[in-house]
Amino acid sequence: MDISPGETRIGWIGTGVMGASMCRHLLDAGYNSTVFNRTKSKAQPLIQIGAAWADSPRSVAEASDVVFSIVGMPDDVHSVLLSENGVLAGARPGMVIVDMTTSKPSLAVEIASKAAEKQVTSIDAPVSGGDVGARNAALSIMIGGDRQTVADLEPLWSLMGKTWVRQGGPGAGQHTKMVNQTLIAAGMVGICEALLYGYKAGLDLETVLKSVASGAAGSWSLSNLGPRIIDANFEPGFFIEHFLKDLRIVLDEARRMNLALPGAALAEQLYRAAAAQGYAKDGTHALMLALAEISGVDWRER
Repeated sequence: MDISPGETRIGWIGTGVMGASMCRHLLDAGYNSTVFNRTKSKAQPLIQIGAAWADSPRSVAEASDVVFSIVGMPDDVHSVLLSENGVLAGARPGMVIVDMTTSKPSLAVEIASKAAEKQVTSIDAPVSGGDVGARNAALSIMIGGDRQTVADLEPLWSLMGKTWVRQGGPGAGQHTKMVNQTLIAAGMVGICEALLYGYKAGLDLETVLKSVASGAAGSWSLSNLGPRIIDANFEPGFFIEHFLKDLRIVLDEARRMNLALPGAALAEQLYRAAAAQGYAKDGTHALMLALAEISGVDWRER
């Protein structure tokens, strides 16, 4: 497949916190794009800069050569790709579907199988980097699917990501994202506990970050979300409710593989507590609010 601006027609489904920025990069590069989102108002900024609107995922497919989707939950993926009014219903031979939602590996395999029956190629390509990575075209893209198709799509990966790696066949991208989420889950617990410790010890947390972020304890989450935690800015780069979905997938897959992952299980319980306390729509770093409450600290008013 030859990918080029002005020739390759792009479809985009899901214009939320990350999807809107990702699609904008393709528009800015000159790709004609047709978009759909469950709430049309969230797609208006893209429409205003040249994207065409479609009334359904099926209509997006009918107007596109490559269709990207990045939605919320596995059920949403199934609906926009496999339902009667979904992308595959409007697909034609030679099309490519790229699902960038973090979803179930088994669903990625199912989509690829059903797509192949229509001579359509389906790629699973979940991403990491949050809203910042999406805005800066600096995402890490984890890819599963046909080797040649993945290579053909490189001009598009390069507009959205800093790193893109094919991990294997269908579902391999999703499995890699589960590795990523397992790492993040344990890391975020450590970040929140460390900053809570620093606060109770009377330290200046911004000064503490200068010391620890560049050392062995450094991480993307600490450097990018640590300052937000200190400022009590819990606007979502990635929703807690979506992260809980990811951790459920991790634990389901672990059980299937007969693995014990006690750290991931603990993180899932702590995030479940955060959601129960009303933080489901906040960013993953709002775990701090739940952990602080356990210790009797009002983090917002400290």
